[in-house]
Amino acid sequence: MSLFENKTLMITGGTGSFGNAVLNRFLRTDIGEIRIFSRDEKKQDDMRHEFQVKMPEVADKIKFYIGDVRDLQSVRNAMHGVDYIFHAAALKQVPSCEFFPMEAVRTNIIGTDNVLTAAIDEGVECVICLSTDKAAYPVNAMGTSKAMEEKVAVARSRHSGKTKICCTRYGNVMCSRGSVIPLWIDQIRSGNPITLTEPTMTRFIMSLDEAVDLVLFAFEHGENGDILVQKAPACTIQTQAEAVCELFNGKKEDIKIIGIRHGEKMYETLLTNEECEHAVDMGNFYRVPADKRSLNYDKFFNKGEVERNTLTEFNSNNTELLNVEQTKAKIASLKYIQDELAKGAKE
Repeated sequence: MSLFENKTLMITGGTGSFGNAVLNRFLRTDIGEIRIFSRDEKKQDDMRHEFQVKMPEVADKIKFYIGDVRDLQSVRNAMHGVDYIFHAAALKQVPSCEFFPMEAVRTNIIGTDNVLTAAIDEGVECVICLSTDKAAYPVNAMGTSKAMEEKVAVARSRHSGKTKICCTRYGNVMCSRGSVIPLWIDQIRSGNPITLTEPTMTRFIMSLDEAVDLVLFAFEHGENGDILVQKAPACTIQTQAEAVCELFNGKKEDIKIIGIRHGEKMYETLLTNEECEHAVDMGNFYRVPADKRSLNYDKFFNKGEVERNTLTEFNSNNTELLNVEQTKAKIASLKYIQDELAKGAKE
């Protein structure tokens, strides 16, 4: 018996890397139904056929709903009977959000509000909203929109009734759709140099399974309005590129520096100095409780925090920095990489 026994889980943006990871983790458990909510019918059809072949005995647990988080009614239509929601639908590419910031607003902010509105009205038990390290001290449109997503979630948690709302914030998920490692593998196989933006730039790295673990931790241990952060190691972009070169026989000397792209930061932050004032260290995770002060603004002028935690900002420069061998081992443990290495061996 598990927390998900005979329950209905809805994943917004469910055809993406995270949704696939959740299906692989849960489909053969005692969960009742997993609803994939997204707007791309081709990706839904591909996912349907993939799991019919891969897990035919349980594939009928997956139900597909065409819709868009930007459209409140389409979200409502898919939410009847849902117990839990993992809200993963988002625009995530930094450059595209820089050029089309209002699209990020519509999906990442208004879309989140629509999901929470429908969930609260429907009496959903728990909603976990997926956020990103780019929401902490944001300097680009994507990060700013995800920071606002967190603010919307925390604000809605104040009056969410029986619905628990939490956010998870994590760093770069290796080999997720649109991430850099698959691009580098293609570049090596095409005989082209690996391209990277700035070699000294640092990034948190984690696997898709670790991303799912964080969401499950928030689901089980988070309180209403919490932001949950997983402590993760980091590495420089140069280190990551060299690790991929070693795994796929690329030429390190041919690595090409192309310069920082629109809206990129030199390092990322998972826990800000300001959040450290009231964050709770939970071992492998940080918990950032919601500010539960009332809407009586007078209190903000005459009462502050006298005592401050001793925690300090947690960023990709002051966490554990992996060397090439450590990074290579972490990358090599991924199923995507193992499949790509096997494919290369056959060619």
